[in-house]
Amino acid sequence: MAAALNKKNVSPLQLDVFGDASPASAALARKDEVLARALDVIEKPHIRRRPGGFEALFRIIVEQQVSVPSAQAIWKRCGQGMKSCTPRAALDQGTDGLRGFGLSGPKARYVLALAEDMESGRLRLDDLAQMDDEAASLALQQVTGIGPWTAAIYLLFCEGRADIWPPGDVALLAAYCAGRRRGPYPDMKQFNARAQKWAPYRGVAAHVLWTYYAHLRGRQPI
Repeated sequence: MAAALNKKNVSPLQLDVFGDASPASAALARKDEVLARALDVIEKPHIRRRPGGFEALFRIIVEQQVSVPSAQAIWKRCGQGMKSCTPRAALDQGTDGLRGFGLSGPKARYVLALAEDMESGRLRLDDLAQMDDEAASLALQQVTGIGPWTAAIYLLFCEGRADIWPPGDVALLAAYCAGRRRGPYPDMKQFNARAQKWAPYRGVAAHVLWTYYAHLRGRQPI
């Protein structure tokens, strides 16, 4: 991690999230009473961390718009059915092989598009660390099937960026609504707009709400 501090356009603030999110959490609690209430319950956010690379993006595609148990079951079958989780191995499986693990047809095509872009060098994940948040997100979104949410999840979990927001995340909205004590519940558009006020810690706010959501569901955060 120390070496990454020397890369262009990478803020030390972004890298500190994996180590200590307490300053960001305190700032968020001052900005929003719902986040403050969530932090009172969970004490500190569970910061999800995953190694970067093809396997990470493959898994995030699997997790798009499905429940946690469903995603875990599909991902387990992928791990059991593939000797390695590399672009080449995914391409060797093809659409039928990936669908055999439980991926939908579109998701299988998204994984193959990702594998092709990485095999050809059109997408170089190592280059993301040299980009600011917007540029890194846009670079990921050049791949078929990777939209703003998927790009944000990768940059949050694999790069520890502090100010990336995953738009349209229903678990985050549910957690936020559960923590409200007055006023109408926001819809998704209003919620995404509200999240802009949490800069420069929007990513940390997401981790706070995911952790709170797990608490509300009576399970350990993953």
